[in-house]
Amino acid sequence: MRKRFEQRARHLGLTRSQWQVLAMLSKNEGIHQKGLADLLELESITLVRLLDKMAERGLVERRRHPTDRRLSLLYLTEQAHPHLELMREMGRATRQEATRGFSEEEERLLTQMMERMRANLIDACSLPINKEERQHG
Repeated sequence: MRKRFEQRARHLGLTRSQWQVLAMLSKNEGIHQKGLADLLELESITLVRLLDKMAERGLVERRRHPTDRRLSLLYLTEQAHPHLELMREMGRATRQEATRGFSEEEERLLTQMMERMRANLIDACSLPINKEERQHG
């Protein structure tokens, strides 16, 4: 799905990582950089580079935190919103291709199962790896 989405989005000049930043930031405007990095599962320095490029293009802006001068809060600019709408349209088209021939019930079940898998893996990441797994991995 990522590859197909990238084929659709290539002409817009944004990387997949930048699309992910836009998508996550659209749901979490006003978040600080560390919080966004955690949500995206990126190293802070990686996110800073992405944000710098996106700020240069006028897609995101950093605003000072009202009480903590060390923090910047992140917001989308008006320029970012048309990109988001295009991204959503491309995502819908890609999902439609991926689920062609699926019934509504199959699509619903697939989504539920994938959400459960994600939750299971998030929970598992908080657990230590046991010795047997390290020796055989």
